[in-house]
Amino acid sequence: MTVADVEKHIEAFQKKFRRGREEIARIIVGNDDVIEGIITCLLARGHALLEGIPGVGKTKLVQTLADVLHLKFSRIQFTPDLMPGDIMGSTVLRESEDGEKHLEFQQGPIFANIILADEINRATPKTQSALLEAMQENSVTVGKTTHPLEQPVCVLATQNPIEMEGTYPLPEAQMDRFMFKLRMGFPDIAALHDILDRTTKQEIPQVERVLQHGEILEMRETVRGLPIARPVQDYAIRLTLATHPESEFAHDMTKRYVRFGSSPRGTQALVLGAKVHALMNNRVHVAAEDIRAVAMAALRHRMHLNLEGEAEQIDRDSILERILQDTAPPKA
Repeated sequence: MTVADVEKHIEAFQKKFRRGREEIARIIVGNDDVIEGIITCLLARGHALLEGIPGVGKTKLVQTLADVLHLKFSRIQFTPDLMPGDIMGSTVLRESEDGEKHLEFQQGPIFANIILADEINRATPKTQSALLEAMQENSVTVGKTTHPLEQPVCVLATQNPIEMEGTYPLPEAQMDRFMFKLRMGFPDIAALHDILDRTTKQEIPQVERVLQHGEILEMRETVRGLPIARPVQDYAIRLTLATHPESEFAHDMTKRYVRFGSSPRGTQALVLGAKVHALMNNRVHVAAEDIRAVAMAALRHRMHLNLEGEAEQIDRDSILERILQDTAPPKA
């Protein structure tokens, strides 16, 4: 592929990314970094966890993304009485016209391209874990039969802060399956005015479908094909190891407040997220600044505090900020 072909490919990627982002922004006010984050997860073959208090637009954001993309969408409302079979589906007994009985698999809402797991931490851990295979293997096993899921598959889960009533903390294994954890904050006064202008008048903004199924799959391949130099990849590894208190690269704050750090999936999330960020910033290779740009979203939910960290209510983001500040970037 010539340089001109590469530049043309990147330009097409950027144009499609911006079109999707702009359409979502017609409905969702502010939170531009969150919008970019969920699109990044989709294009990097990952999943995203959205956290925020009720009413800040988490569910609306995912619904708008589904409207913008020409993909099959399903919503699962997680409640304490939800069972794994309600998500994956089950085998039911059917009777044909001639009276013969047979077993038939009835697909659950997990069989979609964009899956909204709404208020995921209101369901019990048993039900939360029903998503594990779908998120990691892109398949669902019911009984002795494994059913593949049609690509692309992206689980976008919303959750309320754990300290609110009636919630269950996500198990570490479940949390680690999410590529990014994105936080939606409370809007400021200007943003609240925009929200009211868009939602309390006769005309409500509508979005157009701007990306097709094949285009999304093509953009995914473009992301995977972007090269990363060994020193930059080493930088991502050192950032990950800095979250481990027993590592030689451990930061002082990590040693004091962290029980255990990110898994290798965190490093994968750093690299894949950085590839999308690099493409959006007109680079044909990943730079250290791309790694830093996605570090918070990729690592904040993969660090688990020890008793001292929990007692002092240390924000994981503050630890990551210090790690990013003190970890030496790759040499030019």
